[in-house]
Amino acid sequence: MQRYFVTPEQFTDNTVVLTGDDAHHASRVMRMEAGDALIVSDGRSRVAQAEIRSLSPGKVEAEVTEWLPLSGEPRWSATVAQSLPKGDKMEIVIQKGTEIGAVSFLPFQSQRMIVQYDAKKEAKRIERWSKIAKEAAEQAHRSRIPAIEPVASWRELVARISGFDLALFCYEKEGGGHGLRDAIASRAKGWGDGERTILLIVGPEGGFTEREAEEAEKAGAVVVGLGKRILRTETAAMVGLSCLMYESGEMGGV
Repeated sequence: MQRYFVTPEQFTDNTVVLTGDDAHHASRVMRMEAGDALIVSDGRSRVAQAEIRSLSPGKVEAEVTEWLPLSGEPRWSATVAQSLPKGDKMEIVIQKGTEIGAVSFLPFQSQRMIVQYDAKKEAKRIERWSKIAKEAAEQAHRSRIPAIEPVASWRELVARISGFDLALFCYEKEGGGHGLRDAIASRAKGWGDGERTILLIVGPEGGFTEREAEEAEKAGAVVVGLGKRILRTETAAMVGLSCLMYESGEMGGV
């Protein structure tokens, strides 16, 4: 069933209204008609199945037929901190990371990143990335849209490490030594069933410097490897996040 995200204001007690791109998508792309059902979420606390009563390219009105439980959200709240990669790789990280289960993305600057950061283009890029996260969340049947945070400096990122229950610094020089799984297992033993916050820090194409690794570790991050192979930056983010979801029981068993 097609799923859409709306603002809380678009909900009333028993109706919901789609506007803009969502209304166009429902009426023109999906060719929905009066009587068709869809699922709508306000991205916070309400998810409903609704039946379309009227529609046009600019507005779709639907009546709530059933309130649904929140679903599709991970047990652990994982934020992917990704050093800005070149080209459209950040879009890939956000799209696939949203599907896997990230709750937010924190792009940041690091010493060896290849892309030239342009603060003037930041608003447009974040708008683009937010749209990608929304579409991926709809496709993956998430109940919430992951947040896209403003681009942080290296110092700003390091200062935020202590605010997470666990920060994992993915470092290729760690190789097959101190692995991500071991780091999670050692920390998660006493966590119980409560929600935990995890920061997954991934470097750029050129990797991290030894000084960056030292600074992150000093701030409280656990320096980990993602296996014996060297991964592309966009692959590293997906592998690390998938491992987190597995260890939290997202794939069953725990």
